[in-house]
Amino acid sequence: MPSVAEHYDIAPGGREAEQPYAALDLGSNSFHLIVAYDHGDRLQVVDRHKEMVRLAEGLKVDNTLSASVAARAIACLKRLGQRIRDLPPGNVRVVGTNTLRKARNSQDFIEAAERALGHRVEIISGREEARLIYLGVSHSLEPIEDSAETRLVVDIGGGSTELILGRQFQPHLMESLYMGCVSMSEAFFGDGKLLEHRFRDAEYAARQELEVLEEIYRARGWDTVIGASGSILAIHDAILELTGERGITNEGLATLKGHLLDKGHINDVGLEAIDAERAPVFAGGLAITAAVVDALDIDSMTVSDGALREGLLHDLLGRIHAQDIRETTVADLMHRYHVDARHARRVAGTVARILEQVSWDLAENLAGKRVPNGLGASSRNGGLNGMPGSLSGAAAARLLRWAALLHEIGMDIAHSQYHKHGGYLLDNMDLPGFSRPEQHNLSMIVRSHRRKFPIEELDGSPGLIALCVLLRLAVVLHRGRTENTLPAFWIAPTGAGEIRITFPRKWLAEHLLTKLDLEQEAEYLSVIPLKLIVTAV
Repeated sequence: MPSVAEHYDIAPGGREAEQPYAALDLGSNSFHLIVAYDHGDRLQVVDRHKEMVRLAEGLKVDNTLSASVAARAIACLKRLGQRIRDLPPGNVRVVGTNTLRKARNSQDFIEAAERALGHRVEIISGREEARLIYLGVSHSLEPIEDSAETRLVVDIGGGSTELILGRQFQPHLMESLYMGCVSMSEAFFGDGKLLEHRFRDAEYAARQELEVLEEIYRARGWDTVIGASGSILAIHDAILELTGERGITNEGLATLKGHLLDKGHINDVGLEAIDAERAPVFAGGLAITAAVVDALDIDSMTVSDGALREGLLHDLLGRIHAQDIRETTVADLMHRYHVDARHARRVAGTVARILEQVSWDLAENLAGKRVPNGLGASSRNGGLNGMPGSLSGAAAARLLRWAALLHEIGMDIAHSQYHKHGGYLLDNMDLPGFSRPEQHNLSMIVRSHRRKFPIEELDGSPGLIALCVLLRLAVVLHRGRTENTLPAFWIAPTGAGEIRITFPRKWLAEHLLTKLDLEQEAEYLSVIPLKLIVTAV
């Protein structure tokens, strides 16, 4: 597919040794790459690249991605990989959206994409996509526009449409709808004919999707409306070309629709704003935009160049500058579900202490053992250190700490089986800042922190199993829920499928219940199979 690239060959402030940051949006219509330097108060963009891959075009009736479209997409990613492969993993974020959320065979594509790019691919939820879009749009506004006004942001992608209400950089109401310019165009304009009844049917279909939320949004209200991404930008430019008016209004949309109906076919629209690549999906985007404007009674919509990829960059920089939205999410969950914060922090401190001692020797130890589900890295879990199947480094340490802080979240549902309740909650809630693989890993660690070890649910990932084991040991050591400080203890793998924990002899003799708890834990861990040995010195 032809591409659109912008490259700025400049040395950012003379800091040649500084590494740039990159964000890649694997959208349902286009793949967008942005590369920029962080100048504290602003991003200096040095490279942009867009290719209209139309990934959603390859989504078949059974929700599998066709081999031909997948191959087209991977060819694009191999080209993009040349630009970002050598960047540090911590400087790059790559996310997949609606089509990869829906595709039943998306994992095969993700693995091929990660090999092509040299970086991990995250699948994000619809609401996480909405949050990042809002962040990108908000950062794109001039400072004078960044007021306390409430703004409605509308983004029409290839496979989904996001609507977000918020103020400044904080979204308050987010929705992601299963309709986009590619899917809508295929459903109603697949043969290229632009007919009035088809536009009407497409707008009715979009209104049906909007019906469940239009009253909620209208009741909340807004001061300004901003449209983002390719479809809305193209519609804005097409209306400007036809009427000379800036902004998207009902009148402008009607004029544009009338022009298209006069032309009658997507290959003969006669507008510079609609290029040959955009034309096949333009009518679907126009129908959705008209439905949104009508359903929400929007007077006028301005447009923004900021979108998901810019939001990704700002979110990435927030993590680097200790403004990680995931930390806020975990704190909010602890408060919302009445987690005993002092106990949770004690467990988190102990599990960090254990992690320092075992490093990743335990995961490597487990990788050599045979278990019922088979051991070896599971790509479903996603890589936490750049590549799939790798559960290591600072990212895994953060995940383990968050699991420790949230391990009792399920108690707010019921004490019985609370680890299962907690795992279910974390796997099914919208967690701002977390990708779907991160969220699944977090839920599995919480799900597995006590009682029977669910080896059959852990996808055979030695790294994830190791994290579960470490949290289980920390929870056992704090079962008494007292403020008493634990003694010095040592823990390390001592052989294939074996881990040893050593305590001072006097302390262990005075804490017989803890010794019994550890002996019971050894029985639970035997299914991995992992032998837990408790000794005293």
